[in-house]
Amino acid sequence: MQIETLQKWVQQSENIVFFGGAGVSTESGIPDFRSTDGLYFQKYDDPPETILSHHFFLERTADFYQFYREKMLYLNALPNRAHKKLAQLEQVGKLKAVITQNIDGLHQKAGSERVLELHGSVYRNYCMDCGKFYPVEEIVHSQDVPHCSCGGIIKPDVVLYEEPLDQSVVQGAIQSIHDADVLIIGGTSLAVYPAAGFLDYYRGNKLVLINRDPTPKDQFADLLLQGNIGEILNSIPV
Repeated sequence: MQIETLQKWVQQSENIVFFGGAGVSTESGIPDFRSTDGLYFQKYDDPPETILSHHFFLERTADFYQFYREKMLYLNALPNRAHKKLAQLEQVGKLKAVITQNIDGLHQKAGSERVLELHGSVYRNYCMDCGKFYPVEEIVHSQDVPHCSCGGIIKPDVVLYEEPLDQSVVQGAIQSIHDADVLIIGGTSLAVYPAAGFLDYYRGNKLVLINRDPTPKDQFADLLLQGNIGEILNSIPV
């Protein structure tokens, strides 16, 4: 019955927005962060939250890059059923935006064009001195700390802890959520702010929450589906 309601809402809507987190990419072999087998429950000399922070990047750049190359780059990962279905919904004019907390670029690989990356992308990297951009291969093939031709340190264009979100991306996400008829939220614990607070801007009455585990926002959902997000989204006819 819940799946049928989701299918009906999608069928009737021309302005769907999807807001997703790490759980969207687990089916592609990319581990999430906060589940029991996620990145934050693995053992390191320093907590992942510390390693992925602005001050750690500046103070221990080589250690940051060792962790980053081992645990944050999944360049061979392929889009899964969730990514592909969202791209199809955009292509037929129903889905107006994908707002993602992921940095893996899989939505674009699947064919989505209107993607708002709240936390940046591993595929963009820039010199902290001159601003020159570099592809991710520069990070992969460099030793220790990657440097620009000008001598500056190359930094991934991802939002680390202690860093602000890009305000133009934030504004685009808020506007998209505000204007949506149907807002589908999937694969996110809704525990990270300010992103989790974006839900407050939704003004419709078709808030769909798809997640494997309970979230703090379950009580606000008009439709709550617990299960595999790829399987659930794949059930939507296009």
